[in-house]
Amino acid sequence: MASYDAVVVGAGPNGLAAAITLAQAGRSVLLREAADTPGGAARSAELTLPGFVHDLGSAVHPMGAGSPFFRGLPLAEHGLRWIEPPVAMAYPFDDEPPALLMRSVDETVASVGRSVYRSLMAPLAKQWDALASDTLGPPHWPHHPLVLARFGIPAMLPATAFAQAVFGEPRGRAWFLSIAAHGPLPMSSSPSAAFGMMLALAAHRVSWPIPAGGAQSITNALVSYFRSLGGCLETGAPVGDLGELPPARTTLLDVTPRQLLRMAGDRLPAGYRRALTRYRYGPGAFKVDWALSSPIPWRSPECAWAGTVHLCGSESELLASERAPWEGRAPDRPFVLLAQPSLFDPTRAPAGHHTAWAYCHVPNASATDMTERMEQQIERFAPGFRDCIEARFVSSPAVLERQNPNLVGGDINGGATTLSQLFTRPTPRWDPYSTPLPDVFLCSSSTPPGGGVHGMCGYWAARAALAR
Repeated sequence: MASYDAVVVGAGPNGLAAAITLAQAGRSVLLREAADTPGGAARSAELTLPGFVHDLGSAVHPMGAGSPFFRGLPLAEHGLRWIEPPVAMAYPFDDEPPALLMRSVDETVASVGRSVYRSLMAPLAKQWDALASDTLGPPHWPHHPLVLARFGIPAMLPATAFAQAVFGEPRGRAWFLSIAAHGPLPMSSSPSAAFGMMLALAAHRVSWPIPAGGAQSITNALVSYFRSLGGCLETGAPVGDLGELPPARTTLLDVTPRQLLRMAGDRLPAGYRRALTRYRYGPGAFKVDWALSSPIPWRSPECAWAGTVHLCGSESELLASERAPWEGRAPDRPFVLLAQPSLFDPTRAPAGHHTAWAYCHVPNASATDMTERMEQQIERFAPGFRDCIEARFVSSPAVLERQNPNLVGGDINGGATTLSQLFTRPTPRWDPYSTPLPDVFLCSSSTPPGGGVHGMCGYWAARAALAR
């Protein structure tokens, strides 16, 4: 059996980032993936009908385009092309024009109404690169302390408090809360404002782009670059136990605590095992992909300019929807996060046809079928939507976990990002990527900075392994 300097288990964005970082340092690297196709949450497939390309996990990638690690790689040379819709995100209302998230801060402010948003966010948007380098990683002494302080003070607020302080009109508050709801944290908890701020700032820096051809294009570019460095990728190669791996000086695992417990077993000290069992997973996602005979017939035409549309209505409706999963309930009128990539990327569907992708939050491992409730919300803002549906593919939390075991109970963020798990995920350790096994490191979204297709967890884990 061949030996390597490093073996990385899991070829999602973080596993690929770890493998690339090690290969860039001149190490021999084997990357093993259980699925037949690499990518984890960044994969695409014909889920509904032939010719309709759907994203199995994430569809819109502000953090991918804005990632300090990905931006430093020659991914365009390996086939990755970003498409920027005219509007990053639209939030429609029942009886007034939608609020829009634009690349321009000024155009955004004009849409969301009276606020202090411009004075707070415009300077930070200009400092995105500095801010991202200091926030997308483990706790460390900041390279740009003034920028981090300007961001960090409001970011530590609950999203509800931030919205109340910044926006003078209900439409602005609902709009911001819908962005913050991407984060796996209740809106009334600190630091949920941080997720809304980061995603809004990313929009002003890189928009909310989609990859041409689907999320698989991100993975394909990363794999191509990894192989150009001499790396070896094996797919269809599940790992049930660490003892199954070939000899290596170090092992990096793109898995969550639950899988680590299964793979390492009694090799781990009892105290560390207990800490891993206490790791908390967040709400699940219920996802639906549609093949459509025509574009979604939005009542507000501005929604057809947006790659992403957030659907719920009033501020109170949104808060009730996002509170329900944390209380163990599926929301009656869910907040729906929808993407419509085929409007801007004709490779996603046959000529004249379209795709749509959407999910809502439900309790972890919920068995409630949310298809009807989600379609009612879309129909509310796009009368006639159901008449456009040619086929649908429904992904419950159980289906999402079967597709990708890291999505435990449908949790797409690798664990709840509560204040206690923000920087100390998965357990409190000086080096959050290390384990009690000196040659084994974690590189998944269950480590800082958490969920998202940005590769930063894998990058920092590889840096830790190289330092060791």
